Amino acid sequence: MTPPASIFKAYDIRGLYGSEIDGDGAELIGRAFARVLSDLSGKPVRALRIGLGRDMRLSAPELAARYRTGMAAEGAAVLDAGMVGTEMLYFLVGAQGLDGGLMCTASHNPRAYTGAKLVREGALPLSGDAGIGELRDLVLAGLPPVAGPPGAVEAVDVAAAFQARVLAFIDPGAVRPLKVVLDGGNGMAGPMVGPVLERLPGLELVPAYWEPDGEFPDHEPNPLLPENRRFIVEAVLRENADLGIAWDGDADRCFFIDGSGRFVDGDFLCALLARQALEAHPGADVLYDVRASRAVADTVAAAGGRALANRVGHAFFKARMRAEGGVFGGEVSGHYYFADFYNADSGTLPALLILELLGKREATLEELLEPYRSRYFLSGEINSAVADPAGRMHALRERYADAEITELDGVSIDYPDWHCNVRPSNTEPLLRLCLESLVSPEHMEEHRDEVLTLIRG
Repeated sequence: MTPPASIFKAYDIRGLYGSEIDGDGAELIGRAFARVLSDLSGKPVRALRIGLGRDMRLSAPELAARYRTGMAAEGAAVLDAGMVGTEMLYFLVGAQGLDGGLMCTASHNPRAYTGAKLVREGALPLSGDAGIGELRDLVLAGLPPVAGPPGAVEAVDVAAAFQARVLAFIDPGAVRPLKVVLDGGNGMAGPMVGPVLERLPGLELVPAYWEPDGEFPDHEPNPLLPENRRFIVEAVLRENADLGIAWDGDADRCFFIDGSGRFVDGDFLCALLARQALEAHPGADVLYDVRASRAVADTVAAAGGRALANRVGHAFFKARMRAEGGVFGGEVSGHYYFADFYNADSGTLPALLILELLGKREATLEELLEPYRSRYFLSGEINSAVADPAGRMHALRERYADAEITELDGVSIDYPDWHCNVRPSNTEPLLRLCLESLVSPEHMEEHRDEVLTLIRG
């Protein structure tokens, strides 16, 4: 089956197993990926070395094998890491100087989905603007077979090298005894992060849904949805734990619950991580997305760094960090990027860094967050289905013409005491609102409702 054009997204490939992506489609994608990497690198396909990984989804063994067959059929050498977290595939590509990598995953999507995350050399992602569009066109046009023997396939084990690399980011001795509830969502966190956390002295770990299981027997591996956090919130309170950490399916994002059972907003976690990054790299640049709380920019400025607003999306963060040298980047959706980790996003490093920070500050997570929670009042992201997104955004520009308005990504409206960003969805007729007040929760709600009235017509 030739896959439909709709599976080729802005940042990756994503579709329903069987009806949109099957084995034949995966093999076509693997072949096209090898050709795109050849064009991007200027190397003949037979000179390419490509990494491959897969997550725990039930379809992943079959589809990863077909991706591998496709890449090798074009003549590329394939280093197959087997079942790994996505950042372990990024690590393989970066550490071994490969020409690219393909991760067979659908990240946090429900069990029926499959897909692929694609990177070129240096673990720099392909996107709709750089690589995925060309890959789509090759697949849809049909690929004639190539002559010559297939490329070599080698099984590789990156676990030990990965664990050593991520542990080098912290001082393990600074981690103090803590009781930590872990929710792996039956994804890749258990085998990827578990062995790392077990090497930290004094932690009392309470893991749940720690074994990979593509059936997702308890909840979907998307901790951004409140219904998927219910278990870990209750477990933190029941266990009287110091904090909880939950991961998405391919474990490149982690999310925190404080000791009171309260979810930690990604904006505030980004601020904490940015301050740590600037302690190690004084005066450096830090990237944050246009939706974020002013807590991020304020924290970066106070720590002597330079805060740079950025378009939403991992491809835009990684490309800019690579081009301009930012030391850290963060998105409110839980993607955190580290220059010293090939500019890649990681679900392991934030967990380690926050555990280290709690030890060094001799504070609880609630105490570290209180200065943010008492000053910055967030709406969270609110989606609205609209028939005319462009018209609604024009109405916002007119209504708030006296504000500072920027259009780096959607429309950002800034006043001294509140601000918001409204962005259209890449795939649906939706507008996404994030709003913040620096006055009070009631002030936030007043402006949130006012903006939503304009958005919804």
